[in-house]
Amino acid sequence: MFTGIVEELGEVVRRDELDAAARLTVRGAAVTSDAAHGDSISVNGVCLTVVEVQGDAFTADVMAETLQRSSLGVLAPGSPVNLERAVPVTGRLGGHIVQGHVDGTGEILGREPAEHWETVHISLPAGLARYVVEKGSITVDGVSLTVTGVTPSSFSVSLIPTTLGLTTLGSKKAGDPVNLEVDVLAKYVEKLLEGQRA
Repeated sequence: MFTGIVEELGEVVRRDELDAAARLTVRGAAVTSDAAHGDSISVNGVCLTVVEVQGDAFTADVMAETLQRSSLGVLAPGSPVNLERAVPVTGRLGGHIVQGHVDGTGEILGREPAEHWETVHISLPAGLARYVVEKGSITVDGVSLTVTGVTPSSFSVSLIPTTLGLTTLGSKKAGDPVNLEVDVLAKYVEKLLEGQRA
């Protein structure tokens, strides 16, 4: 489990194409400082399993399902990525409960800079719209954010300077894809209510 509080901005240093999969090597000094084989690291909001650690880089296998359902399919050497280690049981839940199981991808629609923050508008896949509410939580490329506005096909978030400077969201442009994970609690509530109606 993660919290959506990005620990560092890493970089893809290698991508090897495999049969219906890919192997990514990602540089990140903070997340590899205590990483070991089998550990979980969130890469742009996708939970990946460490298969090897070499110096300040780790390698993870990404299956076709993940490549198709997330924006990891477009990563290449040099791509910046948001990194977060799994939260320890004794750790702080600084953002919200994030599983690292991407529900779909959105697209940056536009940005509105202001003096102390920036509003970013992101497209919302139809199947996810029912889980997104104003002032609720959503994970965008692994970053825990508060929804500031929502329409049937898009939502908005406001980013503070720290988020703009320390995550990939500061440099995303209109048309760029982003990974989305809705609040898992909303999905469980929906499932429980379906059971009551049956």
